[in-house]
Order: sequence, then C-alpha cells, then structure tokens
Amino acid sequence: MREDDNAVVDLAGVRKEISLALVDDVAVGDYVIVHVGYALNKLDPAEAAKTLALFADLGGGLPDGAPVSR
Repeated sequence: MREDDNAVVDLAGVRKEISLALVDDVAVGDYVIVHVGYALNKLDPAEAAKTLALFADLGGGLPDGAPVSR
C-alpha cells in the first residue's frame, strides 16, 4: 500500500498504481475490481478464483480483478 489511498495491483504481471479511495478495508493480497485507475469493490477470494478461472477458460485476456500488492 502507498500513501494517499494508493496501491499497486498486479494485472497478470503488469503492475499498475491505482486509487483505493472508493473502497474500505483493502489489504495486501485482497482482490479488487479496477476501472480507470480506481478500485471499485473488493472481491471474496473464492469469487475472485471463479472469475479468474472463467476468464482463463474463455481466453478473454486480462480480467479486471486484481490482487493488491505493495
């Protein structure tokens, strides 16, 4: 996590700085839905796993769910 409600997410190996201003109680390792540089909501780990598996099965490229990292 960074200062000013910012964090870095990993989108399939691509690291991107985002704002956490719209989501409460996000910690390192949590999955979030990201849109235009903002985390919109936090995902349950089981739901995130299902969503990531679905994207992998469909070959749909990068999903918009990303784990928060340092």
